[in-house]
Amino acid sequence: MADSDFPGWHGTTIIGVRKGDQVVIAGDGQVSLGQTVIKGTARKVRRLSPGGFDVVAGFAGSTADAFTLLERLEAKLEATPGQLARASVELAKDWRTDKYLQKLEAMLIVTDGRDMFVITGAGDVLEPEHNVAAIGSGGNFALAAARGLMEADGLSAEDIARKAMAIAADICVYTNGNLTVESIGGQAERL
Repeated sequence: MADSDFPGWHGTTIIGVRKGDQVVIAGDGQVSLGQTVIKGTARKVRRLSPGGFDVVAGFAGSTADAFTLLERLEAKLEATPGQLARASVELAKDWRTDKYLQKLEAMLIVTDGRDMFVITGAGDVLEPEHNVAAIGSGGNFALAAARGLMEADGLSAEDIARKAMAIAADICVYTNGNLTVESIGGQAERL
């Protein structure tokens, strides 16, 4: 099958939300090939603990590529314990300049509860505005929904992430409601 004929893999909506002292990363479980759902229970959000510091990461894109990037991020975090920003920049630099890594097709949202970043293969390490970041097929739907929910009284970061993902799943055919949610403290861990 020629590359132009290949329907391509689609799927994944990942959202990161910070509200108060809580940061949450949530991801759906759907992986699609063309018009077919290949798997509905994929786990695209992971907790890492390099050097004893908790980091939560969510990925969109090729799973093998994402795992390669998560391994590299973990190595960077082990070399610079507790310094997510530095490790993220180092990963982005390697990703941009290394001939092998340049071919990887994935994006990451990472947080240590203090900082949250979107890391891309273009060398970007982006700190989200409005305390919300989203990537993947339904990312823009989840982002818009979460931004609208941020001002709602009584909603935690997890509530916002879950509601935003439900809205994205209702709109995006490449997103389902089978969520993996990981949370990490924010302000309380800054000491």
